[in-house]
Amino acid sequence: MEISELLKLTVERDASDLHLAVGRPPVLRIDGKLVNVEAPPLTSSESRRLIYGVLTDLQKQKFEESKELDFSLSISHISRFRVNVHYQRGSVAAAFRVIPTIIRGFEELHLPTKVCERLSRRPAGLVLITGPTGSGKSTTLAAMVDLINNERDCHIITAEDPIEYLHPHKKALIEQREVHEDTLSFQNALKFVLRQDPDVIMVGEMRDLETIGAALTAAETGHLVFSTLHTVDVAQTIDRVVDVFPPHQQEQIRIQLAGVIEGVLCQTLLPSAAGRGRELAVEVMIGTDAVRNLIREGKTHQIATQIEAGGGLGMQTMDRAIADLYKRGRISRETALSHGRKVDELKRHMNIMA
Repeated sequence: MEISELLKLTVERDASDLHLAVGRPPVLRIDGKLVNVEAPPLTSSESRRLIYGVLTDLQKQKFEESKELDFSLSISHISRFRVNVHYQRGSVAAAFRVIPTIIRGFEELHLPTKVCERLSRRPAGLVLITGPTGSGKSTTLAAMVDLINNERDCHIITAEDPIEYLHPHKKALIEQREVHEDTLSFQNALKFVLRQDPDVIMVGEMRDLETIGAALTAAETGHLVFSTLHTVDVAQTIDRVVDVFPPHQQEQIRIQLAGVIEGVLCQTLLPSAAGRGRELAVEVMIGTDAVRNLIREGKTHQIATQIEAGGGLGMQTMDRAIADLYKRGRISRETALSHGRKVDELKRHMNIMA
């Protein structure tokens, strides 16, 4: 098969990813599960041929120098893809992530609509979307940016690695900068972004101390900043931001973070009870005065209690979100119990006996 046929098949079968690795047929990830394409196992030369078929000469050179390559790929009449090319056991391998061409709204994505709208309409501050790889963080960010793009006459600047969703100019002026193509790094993009007169800044991922520090400063100086982290709950998210800094800076960072945090959405995708598709569960934290005080005082372990008490503001723990999916028949009991954080609390929310 040619690479264009494999990518077309990926989209037609509603897969999220295509994996190419030597010794196994091309593999699709469908509803979170790996499924082989009906084809012979890939040889080293075949894998290289397929993957190099989508690389430019400059991309081939960069890949052979660094052994890693991230880029976005558009295939006419098929879709856009986020691509990572790498070596494994001396052979070329790749992962292709499908990027939908249409940006869906909060309701269609089953996100907490009112919370997402409220956070997107904040004039300034920091909003974090977190969760494991493949949990839909980029899709949520795209929906938030699209709402702003539709409603506000403002200047949006994104720094992405690579650019995933393409945002046309609507009411807003939007500039999308790709790491390695338009800027050297996230740190570099954020170093100069305040000179580019932004109102809203979206950082694809807060990977290191310099990027996190620059994002906090941008939020502190009156900008609305969105970004992502690979963390699984709110407390871990706050700790990750603080712990990346040296001990002597952490108290100041807690104060700074408490002052700018507007909200955190922690996402995970669970297998649907229908046997097809996945269901989104979201832990929601809003930056209330009580939450900000806990962050300042380093009492992140108490944030879950504030989230439980903040249901009227749209806050919810992951266990409550999972229990709600179970009670609506969207996920099975087994799925709910296997993904809960505090089993006793989850059972209470599910109204089942221990």
